[in-house]
Amino acid sequence: MIEVEVVGIRLEIPTNQHVLILQDFAQSRYLPVWIGPAEASAITLSIEGVIPPRPLTHDLLADVIEGLGAVLTSVTINQFVDGVFMALLQFVNHDSISARPSDAIALAVRLDVPVFVDSQVMDEAALDIDEDDDEDETVDPQIELDKFRAFLDEINPEDFSN
Repeated sequence: MIEVEVVGIRLEIPTNQHVLILQDFAQSRYLPVWIGPAEASAITLSIEGVIPPRPLTHDLLADVIEGLGAVLTSVTINQFVDGVFMALLQFVNHDSISARPSDAIALAVRLDVPVFVDSQVMDEAALDIDEDDDEDETVDPQIELDKFRAFLDEINPEDFSN
């Protein structure tokens, strides 16, 4: 398993679709996951620390999980089938539960648990950002993110279908 971090969410203007961007820091790879607007909003609000006046669906689910005494330990994007990602919610005291990656990540950011991606999924669906050949080993994360955003401007979900 490869631990990833949520880098951000980007709205693709021509298609009006949201792209959740996960980064594998160990290998400078990015995993784009197209998600719905409600999930994009839920993830963004949580990352930014915004507390809505009434709980959103993912807030409610996080409260239910904790209220029932369950402990979510991690989220794993474990499959990529026919261009569709699948995820698992892993618990200390319960069997894993299948979930959409967007919902799983919305819970992960609320409950502050790590997000993992199966190495086979990463190998199949992640995007490598070209490394510069210069000898300087310092990498500016903003420059790398800008390169990735430029790459995203040229792709669409159909590029990942078989």
